[in-house]
Amino acid sequence: MLKRVFVAPDPGRLRLRSGLRAVLGIGAAVALCGLAGHSLVAAIFGGLAALLALFTVMDPTVRGQAVTTALFPAVGFPVLALAAVLHDHPLARDAAFVAVVGAGVYARRWGPRGHSLGVLGFMAFFASQFLHTVPGQLPELYEAMVLSLLASSAVRFGLWCYERRLPPPAVVPPLHVGTGLARPTTRQAVQAMAGSAFALAAGEVLSQERWYWAVGATWWVFVNTASSGETLVRSFRRVLGTVLGIVVGLGVAVPLHGAPVATAALVAVCVFGIFYTAAVSYTWMMFAVTVMAGLLYGLLGVLDPGLLVLRVTETGVGALGAVLAVLLVLPVTTHATTDAWIERALRCVHACTAEAAARLAGSAAADPAPRIAELELLLGKVRVSIAPLVHPLSPLRARKERARQVVALLDDCAREVRGLAAVAADPEASHDDRLTAACRRVEAAVAALTAPERTVGQQRMAGQQWAAGRQRVPVAVVPHIPAAEPALAHLHGLERALAELAVPLRDSDRPTLISA
Repeated sequence: MLKRVFVAPDPGRLRLRSGLRAVLGIGAAVALCGLAGHSLVAAIFGGLAALLALFTVMDPTVRGQAVTTALFPAVGFPVLALAAVLHDHPLARDAAFVAVVGAGVYARRWGPRGHSLGVLGFMAFFASQFLHTVPGQLPELYEAMVLSLLASSAVRFGLWCYERRLPPPAVVPPLHVGTGLARPTTRQAVQAMAGSAFALAAGEVLSQERWYWAVGATWWVFVNTASSGETLVRSFRRVLGTVLGIVVGLGVAVPLHGAPVATAALVAVCVFGIFYTAAVSYTWMMFAVTVMAGLLYGLLGVLDPGLLVLRVTETGVGALGAVLAVLLVLPVTTHATTDAWIERALRCVHACTAEAAARLAGSAAADPAPRIAELELLLGKVRVSIAPLVHPLSPLRARKERARQVVALLDDCAREVRGLAAVAADPEASHDDRLTAACRRVEAAVAALTAPERTVGQQRMAGQQWAAGRQRVPVAVVPHIPAAEPALAHLHGLERALAELAVPLRDSDRPTLISA
């Protein structure tokens, strides 16, 4: 698991640059707060605001990122004020916290900006509990937040804005629109509120001082998940990352006793770890977060082994709240989510093929590159959605194997499509009439795999019709493609992968890949 973090692909060294820029931006934010004469509490809050601005703001354009960052105070100020005013009113405070959780999750319906501002709203309320904020501290915290956002923005949008040199990222629209409880963000908002209410109540039984860690665990389990299975896997990874972080914290953070220089250096390492590992391992990201939290407690002078043990317990309670919520409250099934992402990936395979064939036919307007980028994102969504089935702890061995087959065959499809697009990009590549027939077979294969629910007889009939269509193709096209005809070779490989996908996806004699 540790090896995968450091050998995972990092195209353009984006993870590395993101981690280094985060250290620089957050360091500048904390230093500016120090120069302004702010207290340690305000400096920590300012650093957190800078971290959130650098970590959660993911608009597709630099301009959009700047606008979202500028909106942080509009959300952070009122939430901080609400938490501070309710500090000494536990019942009202708890109700407000649960409402903030629901609003933060519901805000995801407005895309990356809604997600970022929702996370900020939650973290502003959470940080006020962590720092025991009272109304008299608000002016200093507001100033620290503004200074930190200015410092981190100067680094992100001025000193080191590497995004300006990158092509616009492909964007995958959400799976469903719907209204009311049919909308996934609405269902997840209700789930998050239910899970947070459970975690809050149980957390307060464990500790009247540190109960908020349980709510935080529930919240972060819900972030970037779209189904019950994803939430279950994320809960396990969060607990594992927290336990590992506590073990290291006992050996590192506790002996430091809050020594400023050493603690600041280790916090910088943790910040880099959060940004570097987030895209590839939630477990190791949570490990870095947990170690950093222990170091910050050391700076505040309240760290001891008992507090770290309580942190593990609260995290377990929060993860349990998330699990109960996704299983019992308006569940969003893994079955529906995975099928939807697989279908979209297959349709994108066909679109890529059609664009490449049109390019080979001489169309200057056809360009498969954007579709290829979209396909890569969709395959990422499939892997995340199917992760519960291929998890080492999954007891469903037959379905685990079939899920792995699906992922492997989709990767084969992507590889062949990329090869076809590369051939089409060659200005000397010429059109062959056999490409049209091959593309039609690809379209038929995708249609057979993505058709709505069918009866057993209909599925078999569709398969027989597709097979008959292949038999009518000239022998020179299908069985063996000469090496001199790379476009046809890639199309033939794509056909073969799609035909093999019919076994794990549409074989009516086996149980469904994923049950509701």
